[in-house]
Amino acid sequence: MISDKNLARIAGFCYLVVIVTGLFSEVFVRQALRVPNNALATAHHIQTNEMLYRWGFAADLINFVIGIPTILIIYHFFKKSNKLILQIALAMVIIQTAIIAVNLLNQITPLLLLSNDTYLTPFQPSQLATLALLSLNIQAQGYGIGLVFFGFYCMIIGFIIFKTHAIPKIIGVLYAIAGLCYLINSFTMFLSKGFANPMFMYLAIPIFVGELSLCLWLLIKGIDSSKC
Repeated sequence: MISDKNLARIAGFCYLVVIVTGLFSEVFVRQALRVPNNALATAHHIQTNEMLYRWGFAADLINFVIGIPTILIIYHFFKKSNKLILQIALAMVIIQTAIIAVNLLNQITPLLLLSNDTYLTPFQPSQLATLALLSLNIQAQGYGIGLVFFGFYCMIIGFIIFKTHAIPKIIGVLYAIAGLCYLINSFTMFLSKGFANPMFMYLAIPIFVGELSLCLWLLIKGIDSSKC
């Protein structure tokens, strides 16, 4: 049998992998290669960095698979005293994962469009580049939709942590703030003209702090199951 402390450390390690793979695919792949409103430049970046783009796609898949143990271990620790609200949180994160996983089809579509296969010869390069950028824009919106559900998950888990003494209350507050920032980030994008999101850089900091604080606490300190 795995002890509670080691179980929590497994959750923390998995969460760390989720954070690292998420940052890699979002910052070092999608944002690095995508040129807003410039389809030809974006297509050129994807074609010249095809393997990096493929690794970004693989990192997202790893992100979703590795994230499952973290979610279920947190559910395992707190389900005795907060089962109903945790089931709501679990439903939220399952919906989020399903949306973003299916949405990865939009992320891999540019590789298919820019593959130079013979069936694409009737299209001009500029047309294929435009369709590739459109797929990435759709992917960004789908990602934002998924993060709405994850934002609610973070707020619920933050509330549960705050109510118990198994993890310091400040971590619960930081995690709930991260969830709120996810919601603000997505709705700002949805409601802005051209889906611009000028607040992203400001919201990214509390999101990173909130998620990393819970991750490191699980990894280093674990969870006192007697206080859950």
